[in-house]
Amino acid sequence: MADVRTTEETALGARALDEVVDFTSGLIRIDTTNRGGGDCRERPAAEYVAERLAGAGIEPALLERTPGRTNVVARIEGTDPSADALLVHGHLDVVPAEPDDWSVHPFSGEVRDGVLWGRGAIDMKNMDAMVLAVVRAWAREGVRPRRDIVIAYTADEEASAVDGSGFLADRHAALFDGCTEGIGESGAFTFHAAAGRQLYPVAAGERGTAWLKLTAHGRAGHGSKVNRDNAVSRLAAAIARIGDHRWPVRLTPTVRAALTEIAALHGIEADPGAAGFDVDGLLGRLGPAAALVEATVRNSANPTMLQAGYKVNVIPGRATAYVDGRMLPGGEQEFRETLDRLTGPDVDWEFDHSEVALQAPVDSPTYAKLRAAVERFAPEGHVVPYCMSGGTDAKQFSRLGITGYGFSPLKLPPGFDYQALFHGVDERVPVDALHFGVRVLDHYLRTA
Repeated sequence: MADVRTTEETALGARALDEVVDFTSGLIRIDTTNRGGGDCRERPAAEYVAERLAGAGIEPALLERTPGRTNVVARIEGTDPSADALLVHGHLDVVPAEPDDWSVHPFSGEVRDGVLWGRGAIDMKNMDAMVLAVVRAWAREGVRPRRDIVIAYTADEEASAVDGSGFLADRHAALFDGCTEGIGESGAFTFHAAAGRQLYPVAAGERGTAWLKLTAHGRAGHGSKVNRDNAVSRLAAAIARIGDHRWPVRLTPTVRAALTEIAALHGIEADPGAAGFDVDGLLGRLGPAAALVEATVRNSANPTMLQAGYKVNVIPGRATAYVDGRMLPGGEQEFRETLDRLTGPDVDWEFDHSEVALQAPVDSPTYAKLRAAVERFAPEGHVVPYCMSGGTDAKQFSRLGITGYGFSPLKLPPGFDYQALFHGVDERVPVDALHFGVRVLDHYLRTA
């Protein structure tokens, strides 16, 4: 095994390993903060990747719904014209970062002690750079994949995706002709479980997005007077009910597969399909690995924003709140009925933004190849399926019939909390993890 890996690393070339670091750093230095509401400009990052694709002889298309909100799409022709095409996608925008909170400036792209720092190091300019490094290495080597590969760098993933993958799926579907499957964020990272076990969760599902706006109406008046129709009180009561609600267990095929495989690796026999199965009891026995599945065994709704009033002695006639809801596949009706009950007759609710839940088969040839690519370079690891608690651009691309998997490989050291760094302070990635990711991605895309 060691000789095989060494041969493939040599074939990939040291230049690709240098480029993935340079490109990740370069993209981080381009501030593509997405504050929502259209407040973002991805074009400089799109031009950065387009220039490097063109330098490898790959013709990129730059596409915008809104000026400055730029997407890049390119196709690499495979050797087998009868094969289905594969989509590889990553987003160019990032969430905000407050420099005063960070140990290293979030847009420095600095490499310090073998670790690359900055907003996007994990989510997800690292994967953007990996793809660039791989296809440029192929151009130098004269490599062509078996199937067509469509590369998409998107805008607006960190908000509604209306200027990104949604726009591409709705207005430029022809660019994705033949694509039946896709890979993107987030999966194939090292998760250090109990007793030194190394898991590599590959995403084969996502909960649906249900961002909600709640509105309570009442009678405006003086703050010193009795008011039984107080909009703020009505809204606060509804929010408290939502926050306290315990959602029932709903196990999807992906989550059942995750529980079964993770339990087996811990020496626990589990049958999540059995009547009366105690999922919470099993999670309590899985130690740290429970974090991979505990957020995806139920629907959820978390209050996040409250807006009401303009003066302390004035009771407003209207109050609003926002809730981050997530729905498992097949769980939308339950979600709607529950929100109707929890909000009650005095509070209205609506979807501020919603997207579908996704599932992908874990017994497919594609999943088997994803597993094999990781385990080829991390033979001590165990690839397991999981469902993402949040969502990605795979939701929008599913409109085109593309089945999505989360696969942006990274080999991480113990104590490195990958999931906590998503949207977190001091986001960073080890240089060695980027090198591992390029090797795994190169092998998978060559054999896909």
